[in-house]
Amino acid sequence: MNGHWRYRVGSLLGTAVLAFLAVVVVNGPLMRALLETMPVIRTLVTAPATGPELLFEATTTTVVVLVAMVPLYKPRPRRILDTWMDAVRRTILALLSLATIGYFDYTYRLPRATLLVAGGLLLFVLPLWFVAIRRRPAGTGERTVIIGDDPETIKDILAAVDGAVIGYVSPPSAYVGNTDLTPMRPQTDGGKESDAIGDLTYLGGLSRLDEILFDYDVDTAILAFDRPDRAEFFGALDTCYEYGVAAKVHRDHADVVLTDGTAGGELVDVDLEPWDWQDHLIKRLFDIAFAVGGLVVLSPVIAVVGVAIKLDDGGPIFYSQNRTATFGDTFTIYKFRSMVPEGASIEPTDDDTNDRITRVGRFLRQTHLDEIPQLWSILVGDMSVVGPRAVWTEEEEQYLETTVDAWRKRWFVKPGLTGLAQIHQATSIEPIEKLRYDLQYIREQSFWFDVQIVVRQIWNVLTDVTRTIAGGDSDQR
Repeated sequence: MNGHWRYRVGSLLGTAVLAFLAVVVVNGPLMRALLETMPVIRTLVTAPATGPELLFEATTTTVVVLVAMVPLYKPRPRRILDTWMDAVRRTILALLSLATIGYFDYTYRLPRATLLVAGGLLLFVLPLWFVAIRRRPAGTGERTVIIGDDPETIKDILAAVDGAVIGYVSPPSAYVGNTDLTPMRPQTDGGKESDAIGDLTYLGGLSRLDEILFDYDVDTAILAFDRPDRAEFFGALDTCYEYGVAAKVHRDHADVVLTDGTAGGELVDVDLEPWDWQDHLIKRLFDIAFAVGGLVVLSPVIAVVGVAIKLDDGGPIFYSQNRTATFGDTFTIYKFRSMVPEGASIEPTDDDTNDRITRVGRFLRQTHLDEIPQLWSILVGDMSVVGPRAVWTEEEEQYLETTVDAWRKRWFVKPGLTGLAQIHQATSIEPIEKLRYDLQYIREQSFWFDVQIVVRQIWNVLTDVTRTIAGGDSDQR
C-alpha cells in the first residue's frame, strides 16, 4: 500500500476512532464525576448513556465527523498551522451540524453536556492527529525537482543546478526527452514513462504536482517555464507555497516574482512567504474583526444605500466583477453599483469625465460608500483590509502585456480594500505610480504598517464625507 493510501486509511480510521472514543469517554464514570464539579457544565449533565443508547450517540457523532472531515482525507502536505486550522474549521462544522440535527430531530439529539465536552476534546485531538500523520519524513539532504513546459529551458536549468535532481514535472503533451524536440507521446497524467531529459526521470504531469511533492518528499522546486507569465508558472508557485516547498527560478524570470537573495549560480530564491505565520495569523484576525465590525456598524447605511440606488434608476443594487487574487487566481468582488451597467471599458477613466456615473453613484464614490460590500470579501478571506488594490482581470491583462513587466509581483500579497497607493491617491490611471507604492508596501509590510495605513485611510474617508456633505469636491479615484 503506497503512501497515499496509507494516509487516506490512517486519516479516516483515526478520525472515526477519535470521534467514537470522545463520546465514550464523556459518558465514562471518571469524566462524569469531573463534570459534576464544573460550575456551568454540571447543570447540563444528564444520566450517562449506556448500551444501545451509547452506541447510537457515538455512531451518530462518528458519521457526522467523518463527513465533515472529507476534504482532509486527501494527502496534502501543508504547513503545520494550515493543517491545524483546517482541522479546527472542519471540527467546528461537524459540531454545528450535530447541534442542527438535534434541533430539527430530537431522536438524533446528543445531550448538551456530551456535545460540549466531546466537542472540546475533538477540537484538540483531531487537529493534533492530522498534524501528526502529515509530518514529513526525515529526508537525506535536499530533494529537488524541476517543473517546466519547455525541454530546452529544463536542460538549461538542470545545468545550473548544484546537486542532485530527482526528476522533472511537465505537461504530458510537452516537448520533452529528445534532441530533435519531437513531442512526447500523449499519455495519462498519472503514469511514469521512460522518456527523459538526459538521465532525468519524468515524474508526472502538472495536474499531479501536489501528489508528486508529497510522494517524493520534495524540498525544492525549480521552475523552468519558457514564459513565466503563463497560468502554469504561477499555479506551480501557488502549489509550492501551499505545501511549504521552496521555489527557485532563473534570473531571467526574477523580474516577475519576489526574490530573496540568490540560490547560487543563475538560480534565484522566490520569496513565497513574505510574512511569518504569526504575522499572517494577526493580520487575518485583524481582517475578521474589521470586517465584522464594519458590517455591523454600517448595516443601517447599507440599507439606506440599497434603497437609494434602487430609487435612482431601478437598476441592480450591487455590481460584481472578477478581480485578480494571490498567485494570479481570480475572485468575484462586490460593490454598490455607481454607474450604468452598459458601456463598461477596461480603459481607466477619471470620475470627472466619466458620463456613466449615476447621481447616487457620484455621491457613493466621493464618500467611498460604494466600497462597503467588499467587507464581505475580507470576511471570507478573498481580500485583506490592507494590500495592493485588486484589479479587474481584463484591465490587468492590459498592464501585463503593454505597461508594466513587474506587475505580477503584486500577486504575492493578498489584495486589499486599501493600501499605500490608495492613501497617496495613486489610481489605475497612473499604473507606474500605483505599482511603485504597491511594491514599496510589499517590501515594508508589517502589522503596524497596516494599522498606520488604515488610520490614514479612515481619516481620508471622513474628510471626503465631510467635504462632500458640505458641498465641496473630494478627491476622485
